[in-house]
Amino acid sequence: MNTPHRTATRVRHELKFRQLAVVRTEQLTPHMVRITLGGADLAGFTSPGFDDHVKVFFPDPATGELILPGGPEGSPRPTMRDYTPQHFDPQALTLVLDFALHDAGPATTWAAQAQVGQTLGVGGPRGSFVLPTDFDGHLLIGDDTAIPAIARRLAELPAAAPALVLIEVDSPADEQTLASAAHATVVWVHRLGQPHGQQPLLLERLRNLALPPGDIHAWVGCETHTAKALRAHLVGERGVQAQWTKAAGYWRQGSAATHDSIDGP
Repeated sequence: MNTPHRTATRVRHELKFRQLAVVRTEQLTPHMVRITLGGADLAGFTSPGFDDHVKVFFPDPATGELILPGGPEGSPRPTMRDYTPQHFDPQALTLVLDFALHDAGPATTWAAQAQVGQTLGVGGPRGSFVLPTDFDGHLLIGDDTAIPAIARRLAELPAAAPALVLIEVDSPADEQTLASAAHATVVWVHRLGQPHGQQPLLLERLRNLALPPGDIHAWVGCETHTAKALRAHLVGERGVQAQWTKAAGYWRQGSAATHDSIDGP
């Protein structure tokens, strides 16, 4: 059963759509680019949950026009995707988003060519799920798309907290340094050119890993079918409590613009 000090808190935010400008770009790894956005519209922005997500609205590739919700009737539908805010600076009014580059979709296409001065739209977050840190141990599992959320969670864990981190990327060149005061063990698995999301690499590696002892919180973020399989393994085979196991499909094989919450096996 949940105890009061281990109960997550839901926080609702006023929904606001912001038009922001690119102020900096950085190629973190071969398959990850960091975009720093800025602008007065960021006043009042908040993101207290490590796995929050905002809606990112992309310019029309043909006209360059940025389309946000709430336009005149008959306006084109905006192209949007979900992203985790990697860092927000309330003094500088800058917001950092990390883009995993995998396919020729609108997000990858835009991020690969992003230049200072270009505009982007951001909506939300609509709400946050603030998770306590005082578990006996922590398990974080994800692919490239989940690295921003994993990095934020590691940064907020208390000193010496036991944490096991399992991340799938394409190759060793895509690994990142993840700062944390926690006692974290980070295990990387590599696709080595295999199709993203089509091999059970995370599940195969997890089966051979010892979990932190005691009451742990498990968090999973990756392709939907993979996330379901990982959650089923943790709850059904490894004895992790269901109420302390949160899994999300950050994307779904064969679909566009999906974000699935997974409550059961």
